[in-house]
Amino acid sequence: MTRRVAIVTFNLGGPDGPDAVQPFLFNLFNDPAIIELPNPFRWLLARVISKRRAPVAREIYGHLGGGSPLLKLTQDQCRALEMAMETSDNATMFKCFIAMRYWHPMSLETAERVREFDPDEIVLLPLYPQYSSTTTGSSLKEWRRAADAAGLTAPTRAVCCYPVKEGWIEAQVDLVAKALTEWPDVESPRVLFSAHGLPKKVIDAGDPYQAQVEQTVAAVADGLAGRGFRSLDIVTCYQSRVGPLKWIGPATEDEVERAGAEGRGLIVVPIAFVSEHSETLVELDIEYRELADEKGVPRYARVPAVGDHPAFIAGLADMVWSLTLDGPAVCSSGGNRICASDRGRCPMPSAA
Repeated sequence: MTRRVAIVTFNLGGPDGPDAVQPFLFNLFNDPAIIELPNPFRWLLARVISKRRAPVAREIYGHLGGGSPLLKLTQDQCRALEMAMETSDNATMFKCFIAMRYWHPMSLETAERVREFDPDEIVLLPLYPQYSSTTTGSSLKEWRRAADAAGLTAPTRAVCCYPVKEGWIEAQVDLVAKALTEWPDVESPRVLFSAHGLPKKVIDAGDPYQAQVEQTVAAVADGLAGRGFRSLDIVTCYQSRVGPLKWIGPATEDEVERAGAEGRGLIVVPIAFVSEHSETLVELDIEYRELADEKGVPRYARVPAVGDHPAFIAGLADMVWSLTLDGPAVCSSGGNRICASDRGRCPMPSAA
């Protein structure tokens, strides 16, 4: 009998048109992982913020034809993953599903489709390489609610993070090495590894995201050194800072300004995004490029997101295979906890 395995991939989601922008923003800010207020206060604040920010967000998505490309790109990744999971003996059938956190297809819709597939096992696979309670953590909680509502009872295991997974790192190294090889000047560029930022209070509360971003950057740097790119000028920075709270840094825009003051060219690498979306195609490609021109950065290049790079897809497939064989309910790509003991928001228990 063929074993049926459902692979559920998680990502943020994005509005599919101008009319979806405000409800997408409302869903985002109504998430208790984003705004830690009890209802009805969170609901009311989410209404206010989403209404206020919708015009600017519509302008941003206007650069992308009015909506986000994230769903289509995630579908491409899922097709590539299903192909990578094919087995010659037909002993296991893998089917990939997409659950977006803040816009369609959302978890309940996806859970109902998974129920129709009638799987023997379910593997939850976030498309966030580094764990945060605001991304993967929120998605896993929402999935559990949706799975209960849909009546899913199949054994379920989840990957929580894979900041140094071989395929993920190899894909990044390939793309950065290509950009370095194409750099035209004798002087080497500064390489900015830019990740989405978080309020500092989230990290101070034990979230492992920043530490895992730094692990990813260190692993990519080691991979580049192995290809002959040694002594690189590398900076890890964080983008998308909004609101009055203090955010982790340094901020990407501040690093762009510093490069201009120092006359340094920049290669910018999206190190926490696996797909192109507004933060790469607009924030990095348009807004920060304009800032670089304004501040006198002599050359600005941006490395693409890994997308369906074969090494990245192979790494995802390897994690899925590992979880279908055995393992705890939630684990890192290596199976063990990789977070320091003070990272209390890590979903895996500390070593005894």
